[in-house]
Amino acid sequence: MNAYQSDALPSHAAARDAFIAHKFGGSSVADASRYRHVAMILAARDDTAQITVVSAMKGVTDALVALADAAARGEDWQAAFASLHERHRATARELLGQHADLTCAWIDAQFQELAAILGAITLLGPSGEAAKDRVHGLGEVLSARLLADALRGLGHDAIALDAREVLVVGRNELGIAVDWDTSAARLAQWRAEHGQTRIVVTGFIARDAHGVATTLGRNGSDFSGAIFAALFRAAELHIWTDVDGVLSADPRVVPDAVFLPCISYSEACELAYFGAKVVHPQTMAPAIARNLPILIRNSFNPAHPGTRIDAQGDAHSAALAKGLSLVSDLALLNVEGSGMIGVPGTAERVFATLRDAQVSVVMISQGSSEHSICCVVRASQAAAGKAALERAFAQELAQGQIQSVHLEAGISVLAAVGDGMAGRPGVAARFLATLARAHVNLRAIAQGASERNISVAIASADETKALRAAHAGFWLSPQTISIGVIGPGKVGAALLDQLAENAPRLLAEANIDLRLRALASSRRMWLGEHDPDWQTNWQRAGAADLDAFTAHVHAAHLPHAAIIDCSANPEVADRYADWLAAGIHVITPNKQAGSGPIERYRRIRAAAKAGNARFRYEATVGAGLPVIQTLRDLITTGDEVHAIEGIFSGTLAWLFNKYDSSRPFSALVREAHALGYTEPDPRDDLSGTDVARKLVILAREAGRELSLADVEVESLIPPGLENGSAEDFLNDLAAHDATMQQRFDAARARGEVLRYVATLDRSGRARVALLALPGSHAFAHLKLTDNIVQFTTRRYSENAMVVQGPGAGPEVTAAGVFADLLRVAAALGARV
Repeated sequence: MNAYQSDALPSHAAARDAFIAHKFGGSSVADASRYRHVAMILAARDDTAQITVVSAMKGVTDALVALADAAARGEDWQAAFASLHERHRATARELLGQHADLTCAWIDAQFQELAAILGAITLLGPSGEAAKDRVHGLGEVLSARLLADALRGLGHDAIALDAREVLVVGRNELGIAVDWDTSAARLAQWRAEHGQTRIVVTGFIARDAHGVATTLGRNGSDFSGAIFAALFRAAELHIWTDVDGVLSADPRVVPDAVFLPCISYSEACELAYFGAKVVHPQTMAPAIARNLPILIRNSFNPAHPGTRIDAQGDAHSAALAKGLSLVSDLALLNVEGSGMIGVPGTAERVFATLRDAQVSVVMISQGSSEHSICCVVRASQAAAGKAALERAFAQELAQGQIQSVHLEAGISVLAAVGDGMAGRPGVAARFLATLARAHVNLRAIAQGASERNISVAIASADETKALRAAHAGFWLSPQTISIGVIGPGKVGAALLDQLAENAPRLLAEANIDLRLRALASSRRMWLGEHDPDWQTNWQRAGAADLDAFTAHVHAAHLPHAAIIDCSANPEVADRYADWLAAGIHVITPNKQAGSGPIERYRRIRAAAKAGNARFRYEATVGAGLPVIQTLRDLITTGDEVHAIEGIFSGTLAWLFNKYDSSRPFSALVREAHALGYTEPDPRDDLSGTDVARKLVILAREAGRELSLADVEVESLIPPGLENGSAEDFLNDLAAHDATMQQRFDAARARGEVLRYVATLDRSGRARVALLALPGSHAFAHLKLTDNIVQFTTRRYSENAMVVQGPGAGPEVTAAGVFADLLRVAAALGARV
């Protein structure tokens, strides 16, 4: 006999009466107001008969477990006992008002019995497991009585059923096993004595075959709901929780998870297996055995229809592609020649030859020019097929009418299948574009007239990546990007924290799966799978190897890869061109690539242009400000850049915004260093080299092949202080305060302010220097670490275009890098 079927308990297919089953969890009955709300939900329904399984009030089961444990350890449990007792009495008084006396007296009796059991546990110690089960299940007993009394208070003939009067269970290797025959017989006897049509049943508790009280384990109340729905032959089971239904992800982790209106039993089991807390797999078994629909509802939002779980699932889904299939171990046979063009019967000869050679054709593709016929066949039959074709077309091959019979091994076929694809323009475009963005080359394409299948032949080495990319392209799964980060310094660490914080939201909201899989510095490296706890992983890092790093990030089984270089290392920038050529997206705030040797820069841009990989470097100039994007938009739309001026150093901006001669310049430098505004060695900021690099990047973006050596740079490091430690520099800088004071005084006398400005004029002259600017100048009124860039163009000649905002600090720079990563994701088809 099936464990979930018996002659005493007919299946739903055989018999079903008017009962509707409901189950309410602890959060739904957390206090008197929630009991009242649940009672009103039940009372408002038009069910002719209701069976309601209820959990203990929220937190009560944990409190009872703690009481039993304290008693077993011989610890004082009286205070916690009194608090729990009063909580139930207070709930009854608030819920039932002047009618609470009988219920309170009953609650008192329950707690008197509880006190006796706890006393016994104190004497028995840890061996009193049966007594502990009686304690643990008291919350449901109390809860069922409170809800039944609340229903009676609304004028309904309700009764509470202690499940221990009916439900008999045992245990086996798979867990709880219901004795359906005995339980059904006991229920029939109980129903003969109680004719009420609104029955509130205790969840979580039962008896064993020896009559000893037991529990169904944690999550047992949901199981109880399914069990009693089966015992009462209910038409449906409504499980009321604190969410609107089954979501695409746990809402506690992904706030914007997608609601699923209908799923199948198997889908629900899969969701439960992968961690969804809405339905426990154990709950599904009685429902599946009896084809009992389960509805997941929100007791806090009862108007919402919830998720329906049944055998059919969402049979009417509007999804374009229902699935993608992959066939491996294939080969491609290509018959090609100009003599085939316009010759009737050539295709018939090809296929007849393969038929006679017992070669099965998986897929066929022929261009309208008839210049070639391509057949995909089983790899095991490919050599025989090639030999047969060469024999069949031997004369044409000898005369040059057919140039070749070519065999290419290592082929797989990826097919997108679905009724929703028929008659929908753009389906093939989405499919093929998605594969192109994943750097997957197509060897052949075929589509039937029914439009329900699009098949492509690809290299087997790309099959996993292609399948995942296509699945994401049809929005059946997230757009996945394998990410490696180089340089976990200030900016890198901030970026990693932002990724960890926002990845769950992006997965739910935009269906983007950002997987951090590698982390490296100049000496250390961690390789692994997706794990947001990067700091713990970094503690386990081994020796650095950028070749191994690259291979791991560019994994064949993931559709897209991105390397984010947060270092300042020119040797890392040397690898950009190769990464881009291999199809790895490169995102960086590292200025070495954009301002380094011009030949390297050309190689990087050429590699990005030639392939499908993106090179994003917005954060190299203005941190999180859209400086490069703005310049790019100006040029792309046909504008002509005449001049670029800007303050590109947040450190130097802060210094000269703060410097008013009331404090020595050296004191401000030391303060900026203490606040973390400067590099560890402030000379890296004061030299002006960093600003010059940013100017070179913008000049190159504007089409001018400028190099760092072409920029006139005024260093603010006093002569003689170029070498030595950073601390020595800070100590010795005070001796040069008078020089800066003189420049400040001279500027102030003219009504001007000092600002460290980068300029590129129309003639191509590039200069970085400390300038005295009029007080009316746009650069004279910045806020602390603000950066500003001013583009004078043909369109914006009278009134320059200005981009201004915070341009320094790890957080804003990391945000700029993160934004570039999301731009790459959007280019890959993600709905950002």
